[in-house]
Amino acid sequence: MSDIVNRLAAAERALRSADPHQLVDAVRQVLCEDYAAKSVDLLMADYGLTVLRSVPAPACPPESLPVHGSPAGRAFGAQEPFVEQCGDGQVRVHLPVSVRGDRLGVLTITMDSADRAAECRAELAEIAEVLGHEMIVAERDTDVYLRARRTDRLTLAAEMQWQLLPGRSCARPEYALGGQLEPAYAIFGDNFDWSASADRLMLYITDGMGEGIEAALLTNLGINALRNARRAGLSIADQAALADQAIHAHYRGHAHLSVLLLDLDLATGRLQVIDAGSPRMLRLRERNVTPVDFEAQLPLGMFEETDYLAQEFQVEPGDRLVFVSDGVYGVAAPGGETYGERFLARAIASAGLLPAAEVPGAVLRELSGHRGSVEADDDALVVCLDWFGRP
Repeated sequence: MSDIVNRLAAAERALRSADPHQLVDAVRQVLCEDYAAKSVDLLMADYGLTVLRSVPAPACPPESLPVHGSPAGRAFGAQEPFVEQCGDGQVRVHLPVSVRGDRLGVLTITMDSADRAAECRAELAEIAEVLGHEMIVAERDTDVYLRARRTDRLTLAAEMQWQLLPGRSCARPEYALGGQLEPAYAIFGDNFDWSASADRLMLYITDGMGEGIEAALLTNLGINALRNARRAGLSIADQAALADQAIHAHYRGHAHLSVLLLDLDLATGRLQVIDAGSPRMLRLRERNVTPVDFEAQLPLGMFEETDYLAQEFQVEPGDRLVFVSDGVYGVAAPGGETYGERFLARAIASAGLLPAAEVPGAVLRELSGHRGSVEADDDALVVCLDWFGRP
């Protein structure tokens, strides 16, 4: 036991003392020297959650593996270690790299035998978790890991929107969250934000009007105004009112931000909601998908000094709440039929066994099939919240 503790402590020290851009080199050295690893590779999930890309050494082009249909992708999707058999008795251990439920990628380690891999798999999983935490810190000082996540150049608007996000998934004993934006490399005004304390989860689903950089600027102003009010300890009604004033003061009513604001009491499941625009909410309960409608209120910034009123809604353990922007339910098929609630409900129901982090991607794939070969003319946003209740 003392040997295990010492090895883990040494690995953690090595990662914490490494330069931000050299975390992969540091973890590779530790695993090769202390665990007899034959090779080590870090694979990062791209923005579209379609491929896993190798964090490259200098002058080496990054390799890509599909998220769906590869051994590394299996570990990423299930968030469980997966052992792949190789030739000559060797195995590859694929370990999810995640931080508090936010899925970053996969650490792939080649070892000389299945027995050796099984013996130290728990230690390797813990090292992969430490690596994830250090990567989050390192991203303040290097672009290495952000660059590895992109298969194509992001538009400036998309760059701004991705930097605004809190993450793409998170989990606690009471709930699990997942969100995804499409098209990932050219998004405009859709966005989401969340923040949790000991007793509350606050969630925003936003849809800014306009296109390109103007939509991104509007969303950035709105999200940061909401955050500013939230961090002052204000209710969601006051958050909405202050963000409304900030947007109106800048745009004078010529631009507005549609937003669904939610404040969930983690002790009771009591949800307060302000529906100020176009994002929609659907509930999956005991295999039945139903839209949940709230009293419509004005989008933020439309008029000066608008008052907002929160409505209440009870969430039961086992409920799944799915939030979508108009770029999802308003999409038309080549024949003209909109995606709407019927197709959306079917997509949500078919993804019922998937974890919350996987649901947005599944719904967006169904949406892409509905759209056919027609190019998307609006961003699409899906956020999934699974409510388990407080133990």
